[in-house]
Amino acid sequence: MSANRERVYRGGAARATVWRNVSGMDRRERRSHLTAPRVPTVGIDIGGTKVMAGVVDADGTILEKLRTETPDKSKSPKVVEDTIVELVLDLSERHDVHAVGIGAAGWVDADRSRVLFAPHLAWRDEPLRDRLSERLLVPVMVDNDANTAAWAEWRFGAARGEPDLVMITLGTGIGGAILEDGQVKRGRYGVAGEFGHMQVVPGGHRCPCGNRGCWEQYSSGNALVREARELAVADSPVAYGIIDRVGGNVRDITGPLITELARQGDAMCVELFQDIGQWLGVGIANLAAALDPSCFVIGGGVSAADDLLIGPARDAFRRTLTGRGYRPEARIVKAELGPEAGMVGAADLARLVARRFRRANRRRVERYERYGRVYGRQATD
Repeated sequence: MSANRERVYRGGAARATVWRNVSGMDRRERRSHLTAPRVPTVGIDIGGTKVMAGVVDADGTILEKLRTETPDKSKSPKVVEDTIVELVLDLSERHDVHAVGIGAAGWVDADRSRVLFAPHLAWRDEPLRDRLSERLLVPVMVDNDANTAAWAEWRFGAARGEPDLVMITLGTGIGGAILEDGQVKRGRYGVAGEFGHMQVVPGGHRCPCGNRGCWEQYSSGNALVREARELAVADSPVAYGIIDRVGGNVRDITGPLITELARQGDAMCVELFQDIGQWLGVGIANLAAALDPSCFVIGGGVSAADDLLIGPARDAFRRTLTGRGYRPEARIVKAELGPEAGMVGAADLARLVARRFRRANRRRVERYERYGRVYGRQATD
């Protein structure tokens, strides 16, 4: 495992308890965070560059956190699974782990068992839940990372108390999630929330998904960097500040650098954030017309720009919203939990699986005890 690890402790260490997996859990059981057991679980957030794992309690507090690099995507899927198993077993040496939740950057099926496609990993219809549960001997839940981040913001972050929310995650592209009445809406096939691939400009910029004019080509980290580099390559006078900063090496222009310069007042960088913020607001207005949530939560790395991005987005939203002036407007807020939201949400969702597992395990123990009493009486007779 990579040496790049970060540990955060609270309280004393506890010896791990290894549970045996229980198959055939009742899918019809009501899933409610209010009745889930208040037990520690592990959340895993898998991205294209890092794997973050943490033990999280029922209040959303991270008890310990580990981080390592994501194995190269050209390697076997088992290599990534080995990394996950190693992180969980490491945490289990100090914590009583009852379940594991996985937030994966990719499409996850409606049963939350298989990763159908992960753009940054070699997962294609990968039965991740079953493979990991067999190796870890605890219940495992798999979900899209935007879904887990939205759940965390609803439970512990910026969207607490909101009955209906939409989360937009701005990073390399755009991801998203929908929550209605405390339930993640995953769609019939599990892939709802891929807002970034709504087409907003027919025949526009080519997207890695294969289409043209996708929303994420106009409002994302990639769009921000692409526009800055194009101005620099064209030797535009407005780009002289950033060109000097990178010493003429255009490839060194990155999203964090643009954010830093925008905060310092660089006119071009401020304007770039206004542009992608306006596109963000237009897309949010379209989502409001379709879904009518009470709140939009903006997360992901690009949201670190704060009002440089969210201010223009709010303005464009108000100008573009259908029925403006005659309908309530949803709030647009920045996510509170930062890069740990996906991990915290995955761990909290795993508590629902832990509840079903614990009940099934208790029934099995009670059955064995009952059989023991019966057979014990028969032996004495």
